[in-house]
Amino acid sequence: MTVFLRANWEDIIMANYEIDPELLLPYLPKGVSLDLFDGKAYISLVGFMFKNTKLFNIPIPWFGSFEEINLRFYVKRIEPDGQIKRGVVFINETIPYPIVAWMANKLYKEHYTVVPTKHRIESREHSKVIQFDWKLDAKWNSINAQCETNSEPMVANSFEQFIFEHYYGYTKIDEQITEEYQLQHPSWTTHKVLDYAIDCDFKAMYGNSFSALNDTKPTAVFIAKGSDVAIFWKRKKVIV
Repeated sequence: MTVFLRANWEDIIMANYEIDPELLLPYLPKGVSLDLFDGKAYISLVGFMFKNTKLFNIPIPWFGSFEEINLRFYVKRIEPDGQIKRGVVFINETIPYPIVAWMANKLYKEHYTVVPTKHRIESREHSKVIQFDWKLDAKWNSINAQCETNSEPMVANSFEQFIFEHYYGYTKIDEQITEEYQLQHPSWTTHKVLDYAIDCDFKAMYGNSFSALNDTKPTAVFIAKGSDVAIFWKRKKVIV
């Protein structure tokens, strides 16, 4: 398959919250169901560096590296042959460059918004600090974590592996049409998180449906080292 977009995703912070499944149903694309872990639904606030971006293997000058912050939840699709495809649905993806957001929204009906962003990545002797900030109106929101420098493979069948290992994306075009796309990357290694701090106005950023997250502590916060990621050009309409 033709690779549409290739980039390095690095220093990936995932703050993972248990959420009432009913709150996610209005955002659920047709033809997929919620993917649960131990019977519970989760939503993740994610921050990472998007670097060395290429479209059809052509580097993007000036706009190739930037911060992305997104809010996503987890779904699955069971094909007629029994194959289970585990994927994600994005509530919102936030980046600093209007041209990149316009292209993604125009081509793929995604949910990109544009706000000022910044980051701080500080390596110490035995630890690393990663912080992503994004400004909505007059308020700077942030997600910050400190982790060990060394990274290790994820434990099989762990919550951590569940959160990171979803290799399809599903976009709700309308109430009847869903598009599926595939991404590819190796299984990531992760860093042990030592401390974290989250300052996000979920209600202002993502709407009333997610206001309860303002007063909710994450079930877990994970950090992945990241890697080169390929997103394939072909998008498939889900047939129910």
